[in-house]
Amino acid sequence: MFEFITDEEERGQVGIGTLIVFIAMVLVAAIAAGVLINTAGFLQSKSQETGQQSSKQVSDRLQEVATVGNVNSGEIDVVNVTVTQAPGAGEIDIHNATVTWIGPTGTYQLQSTTSNFSTAGPALSSGTYSYESVKNAAGSENVLDDADDRLNLVFDVDAFAGSNLAEGEDVTIKINTMAGATTSIRFSVPESLGQKSAVEL
Repeated sequence: MFEFITDEEERGQVGIGTLIVFIAMVLVAAIAAGVLINTAGFLQSKSQETGQQSSKQVSDRLQEVATVGNVNSGEIDVVNVTVTQAPGAGEIDIHNATVTWIGPTGTYQLQSTTSNFSTAGPALSSGTYSYESVKNAAGSENVLDDADDRLNLVFDVDAFAGSNLAEGEDVTIKINTMAGATTSIRFSVPESLGQKSAVEL
């Protein structure tokens, strides 16, 4: 009628219960550790990617070497901006760069032509600028991939602005590379162009 439970049976039941709780805790800890490791790996890869993109936005930009204007009938009709890689910059394809020209007649968003200036000729279409390879060790005329490379950006002012640059006028050129880095170039046309055929701006 009465069932007696000995101390040994009680201890056995407690031991099994403790073992079950221990196994459950180990499983929960293992799952949590797996989630933490996966999350840490994901966050690390995202932070590396973000860091690389941020670095490119700072370093992958152009640097001005010289800016020269061609004088025609007392006005600047063509502006040549010689550029190179900024220190620490990676490969820069000028086809993927966009230019904002801020001049006396307005602001213009310009895209690169697909052919260089010697092929496109001086009469560029509206909304475009051209380029001319000055020095390129690898022979890729539209890509700056070496610190010694030099490239001319050619702006036919009348083609997109509707008029040439007159004496004393100011211009700002902002060049944005594919990485998102921006270079600002500001210049003023001299007050007197005289009989010159070209002037440094």
